[in-house]
Amino acid sequence: MCGRTSCHLPIEVLTRACAYQDRRGQQRLPEWRDPDKYCPSYNKSPQSNSPVLLSRLHFEKDADSSERIIAPMRWGLIPSWFKESDPSKLQFNTTNCRSDTIMEKRSFKVPLGKGRRCVVLADGFYEWQRCQVTSQRQPYFIYFPQIKTEKSGSIGVADSPENWEKVWDNWRLLTMAGIFDCWEPPEGGDVLYSYTIITVDSCKGLSDIHPRMPAILDGEEAVSKWLDFGEVSTREALKLIHPTENITFHPVSSVVNNSRNNSPECLAPVNLVVKKELKASGSSQRMLQWLATKSPKKEDSKTPQKEESDVAQWSSQFLQKSSLPTKRGTAGLLEQWLKREKEEPVAKRPYSQ
Repeated sequence: MCGRTSCHLPIEVLTRACAYQDRRGQQRLPEWRDPDKYCPSYNKSPQSNSPVLLSRLHFEKDADSSERIIAPMRWGLIPSWFKESDPSKLQFNTTNCRSDTIMEKRSFKVPLGKGRRCVVLADGFYEWQRCQVTSQRQPYFIYFPQIKTEKSGSIGVADSPENWEKVWDNWRLLTMAGIFDCWEPPEGGDVLYSYTIITVDSCKGLSDIHPRMPAILDGEEAVSKWLDFGEVSTREALKLIHPTENITFHPVSSVVNNSRNNSPECLAPVNLVVKKELKASGSSQRMLQWLATKSPKKEDSKTPQKEESDVAQWSSQFLQKSSLPTKRGTAGLLEQWLKREKEEPVAKRPYSQ
């Protein structure tokens, strides 16, 4: 599933990140509809507004269906046939739409049949890995692998707020396939545009975190075909809905667990350090493996990095299949143990291809 995203870019930066070519091959920027409704956030949850791409033909009868509009929409689809006056009274969850049942449920089948396809824009999305031993959860931030550019390639790991801005200026937005609908209040009033994110089985790289993931449209051609309902049929468009391995992630702080928290700390990478064994005094008893989180600001600059990679340095990640979170009071003990053993953190392993 997908239940939390980040989309914090200012409106002008977000617009530039959505540059595209129309049917004539002309480079264009999408136009905004209701830009005042866009609220940048590092921690977006259902029922908030998020920016989506859609064809201009949805708003203008004679428009070219390859031309694009950006419009903020409510996350959580409200079907056009819903009769209550309060959309929050909808009795079922429409945050996500499973690809395998998309043609079985009226809420999704009807707007899809009308060509109401959209692309949900985000920096990335969050998912939580549950530890089988403790039932506690480690959050991860998941996004496209980022290619170095002239601006971002020289800054290395984004370990401070000053560097985050430089990285995000060149960020490749995550483009997720969605369906939207238009709901009119029974008593009259403004039309409410809302959307759902289509989900698929997780790719191999993410399966240890969660069994489901958003249907990600990887590349301009896939985005164009999904949006262009005037030229691409529903049957052809649905062929684009499948898992992708072209994804990367890193662990983040539990501060993201509270949807009211909205700061760069939500998506800043943290360093997971594995402690293999700790011997108690006078005993050879093996301790459980446990996890320590270091602030990015204190991260050891000697941590090995892949210099030959074209992926931005801070986009690599380290995944634990069953890890126990460290209590705050034991952080000093871990640092002393690491110093005594002179053991370096385990190298991070990227899942991007």
